[in-house]
Amino acid sequence: MNWNRKYSPGENWRIKTSMPSEIEKDPALHKYWHKRHSLFHRFDEGIRLDRESWFSVTPEVVARHIAEKHTYDVVLDAFCGAGGNTIQFAKTCNKVIAIDIDPNKIEMAIHNAKVYGVEDKIEFIVGDFFKLAPDLKADMVFLSPPWGGPSYSKAKEYDVESMLRPRPASELMRVARTISPNVELFLPRNTRRDQIVSLARKGVEIEKNYIGRGLVGITAYYF
Repeated sequence: MNWNRKYSPGENWRIKTSMPSEIEKDPALHKYWHKRHSLFHRFDEGIRLDRESWFSVTPEVVARHIAEKHTYDVVLDAFCGAGGNTIQFAKTCNKVIAIDIDPNKIEMAIHNAKVYGVEDKIEFIVGDFFKLAPDLKADMVFLSPPWGGPSYSKAKEYDVESMLRPRPASELMRVARTISPNVELFLPRNTRRDQIVSLARKGVEIEKNYIGRGLVGITAYYF
């Protein structure tokens, strides 16, 4: 990683990280690179992300809020990706079970958890959540499945039954509830509210997640 020092009279030394060549060659990633510290405030300590993770990781302030809102003994992160949510849950619960079908994602998540010093509280599993579910136990299941890439934001309304990956939200919720009645679902900001409500059995709390004035997502807390 290249480092350039920038100094202005009357100011302290500031260290500025130059954009890696692989990101510089990919214009779609430029805006994500510039807001990298909102994704992980310890980014410069060695956080690793692949291209898909730049688009999909939950901003740290949002992940922290979700983890702190309702605390549990054991949390299952069914689609952990690079570990943004997993890391924050590890700070508020006794154990996190972090699953991803992509072994490269799990390698990144392990590394990133070490950067934050919480790896000892996390059990990492490479596998298919739907196949593993019958053998899993947790007090809450967190679902932040792939939204389908950055193009989701161009849709007027996000349909969780046709656009969410790898399966419709109703199927995700059905499987999650075989593990625990407590399920938290992180969704795009333009998700249809009627669909979010329709997934509830007993009750649901719907929360809009902002960074500053910008709406970045919606979290539904089902119980």
